[in-house]
Amino acid sequence: MPLNNDFVYCPPQGSLKILYEDQDLVVIDKPAGLLSVPGRLPEHHDSAYLRVRAEFPEARITHRLDMATSGILMFAKHRDAEVAVSKMFQARQVQKHYIALVQGQLLGEGEVSAPLITDWENRPRQMVHTGLGKPSQTLYQALTYDAGQDISRVLLTPITGRSHQLRVHMLYIGHPITGDKIYHPEPQRSPLQRMALHASSLAFQQPLSGEQVHIQGNLPF
Repeated sequence: MPLNNDFVYCPPQGSLKILYEDQDLVVIDKPAGLLSVPGRLPEHHDSAYLRVRAEFPEARITHRLDMATSGILMFAKHRDAEVAVSKMFQARQVQKHYIALVQGQLLGEGEVSAPLITDWENRPRQMVHTGLGKPSQTLYQALTYDAGQDISRVLLTPITGRSHQLRVHMLYIGHPITGDKIYHPEPQRSPLQRMALHASSLAFQQPLSGEQVHIQGNLPF
């Protein structure tokens, strides 16, 4: 993802936690603040990708999480696995769930269907555009509400996988994710020192072995 010129990259240090591993795949718990892949500048090279490659030299990333998002991130250990997983994602055969804290009282459950496009004058910001945007769908389910902080905990299920999709869709329905420095109008209001979005679970049929896999990570908030 593009980074602002005044951005100072200070990713969390320490080894990555492996949540799942077999002969073809390795799945980690990416901390918030760590890039999924190297940035353009040398000082932005530290990333989940390079850290995983240090242990698994042939590893290839299969999808990405925003730097500010934490949680489940999967890598293929070799080329055949990468191809198989790519087809699996394209066929939408991977079920992904996220937990987020959003501003305001969100009730019930529903679907956000709002097409997204890059806001080129304000990159990396994305925006809803009914004419030119790509179809984008997110399911949401309200879990709890903290009246004191005016924050709702919500389960998010992306049907499509657009850049910043969950962040823009929550803003679109009036409930921006707390701590989101791009989309929340007052990110400093967050009780956390981070954006409250976490990739919490991943379920799929391992495309090479046929095994049913369900990975559940620990929630950091």
